[in-house]
Amino acid sequence: MIQVSPRDKIFIAVNPVDFRIGIDSPVMIIKTLQADPFAGGFFIFINKRKTAIKVLAYDGQGMWLMHKRLSEGRFTWWPSSKDELAEIDPKNFIILLFNGDAKTLTAQRNWKNL
Repeated sequence: MIQVSPRDKIFIAVNPVDFRIGIDSPVMIIKTLQADPFAGGFFIFINKRKTAIKVLAYDGQGMWLMHKRLSEGRFTWWPSSKDELAEIDPKNFIILLFNGDAKTLTAQRNWKNL
């Protein structure tokens, strides 16, 4: 499991990407955005429908590619920027992972009533 600390750099690719990609394509995207995927930190991507995110991380030995697809709905918050790569803080990263809205600091409902 990868742990997020307050010192971690977290970058978001603002524009959506095609999620049929494997692990090499996000590395190439990061390099074209003038960032170093091997310097540590997390790089987050979203699909066009905003129903899934991928997170790329380097742990010193190899790359991790994590994928989260929502079972219902879409991600409600995604940063907008004139740059193609935006940086967010670890707190907002965690809020994003749980489909929260970083602007209002509220999380979406986590559990369904069964």
